[in-house]
Amino acid sequence: MAKRVGRYTMAYESLPSVVGTYSVAGSKEGQGPLGKKFDLIVEDSYYGEKTWEKAESKFQRTAVKKGLEKIGSDKSQYDLVFAGDLLNQCTGSCYGLLEHDIPYCGLFTACATVAQGLVLSGMAIDGGFVNRAITIASSHFCTAERQFRMPLEYGGQRAPTAQWTVTGSGAYFVSGQEKSTVRLAHGTFGKMVDYEVTDTTNMGAVMAPAFCDTLENYFHDTNTGVEDVDLIVSGDLGKCGYDLVCELCAGDGFDIRPKYQDCGLLVFDRERQDVHAGGSGCGCSGIVVASEIYPRIASGELKNVLFVGTGALFSPMSGMQGENIIGIAHLVHLQHVAN
Repeated sequence: MAKRVGRYTMAYESLPSVVGTYSVAGSKEGQGPLGKKFDLIVEDSYYGEKTWEKAESKFQRTAVKKGLEKIGSDKSQYDLVFAGDLLNQCTGSCYGLLEHDIPYCGLFTACATVAQGLVLSGMAIDGGFVNRAITIASSHFCTAERQFRMPLEYGGQRAPTAQWTVTGSGAYFVSGQEKSTVRLAHGTFGKMVDYEVTDTTNMGAVMAPAFCDTLENYFHDTNTGVEDVDLIVSGDLGKCGYDLVCELCAGDGFDIRPKYQDCGLLVFDRERQDVHAGGSGCGCSGIVVASEIYPRIASGELKNVLFVGTGALFSPMSGMQGENIIGIAHLVHLQHVAN
């Protein structure tokens, strides 16, 4: 059973296994540095549907269906799915997963959704409440731009700090029955952090302080440090957030640069692709951790990885009303355990 370690962190005694992942990526993502590592690349932004929103739902539906086929399992074996996206009422998830007929818990932690889902999956399995759980999240450039910023037809200029919302979905299959070499060792829920940022084109500045707060809380709770892990990976801070994190952590007395990467900087080639500060969105960490980080843990190349999902909590209305954008970060410790 999971036990509390310090104020913010839980240790999973049974070390639930991440038995498999599946990534569905869009065309632009497929043209990036990780293109050959994604399970499926969808060239059509509509994915054969009439709207981008329906396309995003299909991304999730496909990730679960093909992911189950990939690991040789069946949806009837899964007791719970934790899912989220960036759309109102998480409609990308609920419409996408409806036909799978699995008990559903919708999550909205913006781009921290995958990390939150993995922490909750670990709690549910280690607590004995379910045998198996799925964590999945998605985002779509066109749906996010339409909801949070401007219609694509408007053609407005993008600020240098702006990031490109990843079109993609990543699914993670977690089990307390089958064993794999990738285990959930710890989970840390973050606090909401408000640094009074109101600029909706600078998500890195919103999320970076939350990342540092959660990471430092994890190190304090577990009595560990940077030297105890092989990799620290953030969800989608982009170039601006990455630099700010390095500066903030250095100011607090520890240097994470040698072991730090960001999914938003891994998914695109900023020199070759016009994405400004990098990638963002629930699907960013969803497809990068599934296709790039997970295999390296499974092979034993990486033994201990801290995945810190980062999110900016706001709505179109709160943005228009000038409210501060709240930062959040959740952490999951992924550990290699030889079978």
